[in-house]
Amino acid sequence: MLRPERMSRVSVTGSKQVLDEAIETVHELRLLHMTDYDGSYEGFTPGDPIEGADEASEMLVTVRSLQSILDVTGEEATDARILDDDELAAELESVREEVNELDDRRDELKDELRAVEDRISAVEPFARLGIDLDLLRDYDTLSVAVGDGDADRVREVLARSDVGAYEVYEEEGVVAIFARTDDLSDVLVEAEFTAYDVPEADSSPEEYLAQLRNEREDLRSRLETVQNELGEMRSEVGGFLLAAEEKLVIQVQRQEAPLSFATTENAFVAEGWIPTKRFVDLAEGLHQEVGDHVEVDELERAQYDGEGRVVDREDVGGAPGTPEPTAADGGEVVADGGHRSDAVDATGSGHDERHGGSVAPPVIQDNPDAVRPFEALVEVINRPKYSELDPTVVLFLTFPLFFGFMIGDLGYGLLYMGLGYFLMQRFEGDVVRSLGAIGLWAGGFTALFGILYGEFFGLHQLGDILWNGHPPIHKGLQPHYIYYAQAWLLLSVVVGVLHLVVGRLFDFYENLSHGFGEAFVESFSWILLTVGLWVWVFSTSASAAKPPFMFTVFGSGEKAALPLGFTGFSPTVGLAGLAAFAIGLALVIYAEGGIGLIESITQGFGHVVSYTRLAAVLLAKAGMALAVNLLVFGAYAHDGEFHLIFFSDPEEVQAAQEAGEVIFSGLFNGEGAVMLVLGIIFGIVVLVLGHLLVLVLGITSAGLQAVRLEYVEFFGKFYEGGGEAYAPFGYERQYTTED
Repeated sequence: MLRPERMSRVSVTGSKQVLDEAIETVHELRLLHMTDYDGSYEGFTPGDPIEGADEASEMLVTVRSLQSILDVTGEEATDARILDDDELAAELESVREEVNELDDRRDELKDELRAVEDRISAVEPFARLGIDLDLLRDYDTLSVAVGDGDADRVREVLARSDVGAYEVYEEEGVVAIFARTDDLSDVLVEAEFTAYDVPEADSSPEEYLAQLRNEREDLRSRLETVQNELGEMRSEVGGFLLAAEEKLVIQVQRQEAPLSFATTENAFVAEGWIPTKRFVDLAEGLHQEVGDHVEVDELERAQYDGEGRVVDREDVGGAPGTPEPTAADGGEVVADGGHRSDAVDATGSGHDERHGGSVAPPVIQDNPDAVRPFEALVEVINRPKYSELDPTVVLFLTFPLFFGFMIGDLGYGLLYMGLGYFLMQRFEGDVVRSLGAIGLWAGGFTALFGILYGEFFGLHQLGDILWNGHPPIHKGLQPHYIYYAQAWLLLSVVVGVLHLVVGRLFDFYENLSHGFGEAFVESFSWILLTVGLWVWVFSTSASAAKPPFMFTVFGSGEKAALPLGFTGFSPTVGLAGLAAFAIGLALVIYAEGGIGLIESITQGFGHVVSYTRLAAVLLAKAGMALAVNLLVFGAYAHDGEFHLIFFSDPEEVQAAQEAGEVIFSGLFNGEGAVMLVLGIIFGIVVLVLGHLLVLVLGITSAGLQAVRLEYVEFFGKFYEGGGEAYAPFGYERQYTTED
C-alpha cells in the first residue's frame, strides 16, 4: 500500500516488416507505457508516421468539429459497431456536407436575428416618444436631437447658449430637441445628453417597431426549425460520429507510434514501462501475434529516489533465450549490425547513458479498493513519485476520523452518507465518485461519534435513548461538561504529535537511501525535538506554569473526561524530554543552520498546536446546532446544563421560569393558538434551514480543516509528489468493435 506497483523497463525490438502488426498488438494489449526515443542510439533515428496518418488526423479534426456543432454528448451511441475505412470516408463526407449546410443557415439566421434585435433596440425609444420618424430628420434650418438626458438640464443649457428658438419634448425618459442652429450636438455636450441615431423609416415608430417584431418572430421560428433539424441530425448520426472518432483516434495513435521509436532502414526499437507482473502477458501476446520476428526484453526492475537516483535496481538483462545483447536490452546497436553492450550506467547514478537523464517509471498506486477513493485527495497535491511512500492509506485512516470527531452527530452523519451514496450512484466521473466514497466514510465516522456523543441534529435525546442519559463522552459545550472540552483540546495536541511523528518516520525511511546517519540528522532529529518538547509540556515539571486541567482530564477523578489514570509525566521524564528536545534542536541547527532554530518553533510547537483546530471546530459546530435548536425549541439552564423546553417536563419548565433560568422560550412554545401555529410554521423553516446551514458549513469547515492538517502539517514533512501517471499505449473501445 505504501509503495506503487513494481514497474519494469522493457523493449520491443523487431524487423520493420512486422512493424504494423507489432504496433497493433501492443495497442490492443494496453500494457506498455511508451517513452520517446531521444536520438541517442548510433545509427538510429526517430521513426516516421505510417502512411495515412495525416489523412486520419484531418478526418479526426472534421469528426470532432461536427460533434461540436451537433453537441454530441455520448448518449446518442447504441451498440458498438464495425466501421470500415470506405464506409467511414463516404458517410463522413455526406454528414459533413449536410451538417455544414445547416450550421451555415443557423449562423446566417443568428446574424439576421441579431441585426433585427439591434434595430428594435434602436426604435423602442422613438416609439416611447411618439413622434413620427419622418418628422425627426431632413430639415434645412432646423437641428433635431433625440436621446437620453435630463430635460430640465437640457433646457438650462439651451437657454444659456446662442441657439435661437428651441423646443424640448420629454416622454417616458426620452428627450427630443428641436432648435434653430447649425450644430446642436456641441451645445448638448454640457447637458450630458446621449443622442440616438434616427432610424431610416417613413412610417410611425410604432408601426416600424411592430414590423421589426414580426420579422424577429419569423427569424426565431426559422432558427428553431434549423435547430430542430440539427437535433434530428444529432440523433441520426451521433452514434456514427462517436464510432468514427474512436476508430480515427485508434488509427492515429497506431500510425504516429513510430515517432517514439528508434529505427533504422530495417529495424525498430520501442521502449517503455510495464507493471512487472504483466511482462509475461506482453511477451506472450506479441509472440502469439507476430512470432519470432519480435524480441521482447525486460531490461530492469528499478526503484528510484526523489532525485532520480537508483536506490534499488534489479538488472534483468533480457528475456530468456535472448542470444546477444541488443539496443533493446542495454547494448548499443551500430550501423553495421554489430552491438556494444552494457550501455546502462552501472555506477548507481540512476542515469541511462542512452537517455541522458532520469528514467523514473510511471506510477500505479497500489491500494485496496476501500482506500483507493482517497487517492483523489492525494492527487489534489500531486501524484506520488515512484520512489515516494504513498500517503493515501494514512489519509484513509485519519481524514474520516478527524471529520467525524469534529461533527460527531448521527443525523448529520446519515445525511453525509446519503450524499456520498448519491454521488457514487448518479455520476460517472472517477473524481466525483471518489468524493462520494470519501463522503460515505466521513459520514460513517460522523454517525459513529454521534452515537458516542448521544446527539442527533444537536439533540441530546439520543443519549437518553441509547445510554439512559449518560453517553460515554460529551462535546464539552455545556458548562457542566467543560472538562470534556479541555480534554479534547489536549487530545488534539496528542493526535498532532502522533500524526507529525508518522510523517517524520516516512521521511526518515525515505532518507535511509542516503545512509542512516544522514537520515537520522535530517528526519529523526525532528522526532526527538517534537516528542521531547511535548513530553516536557505534559510532565509535572514546572507545573505551576501549566493549566491544572492538563493533569486531571485524563486522570481518574470526577472531572476526568477519559479516565486513563494519567496525571502527568514525572519531573524526571519531563527532564528527559527536555534533553531529547535539546539533542533534536542541536541536530536541526547543525543540518539547517540558523533557520533551523526558527523552524523548530514553527514546526515542533506551532504545527502541533495547529491540531487544536479539531477541538475548536467540534465546539463551533456543536454551538451552531445548539443555537438552531434553542431558537426553535427554547431552552433553560440548570446546574450548568442546557435543557430544551419543548422536550422537558412542564413542572421543571415552570420552576425554571420562576427562577429566571429560561434563555429563550422557543418558536414552538408560543402562547395562544395563533402564535403557537405561526411559531410552529416559522420554527420548522428555521429548523430545516438552520441544520442545512450547519450541514454545509460542516463540509466547508470540518472538511477543509481536516484536509489542511493532512496537506500542510502531515504532507509537508515528507511528501513532494510529481509522479507521472501510468498511461499505457492503447485505447479502451466503447463505440466500435473489430468482431
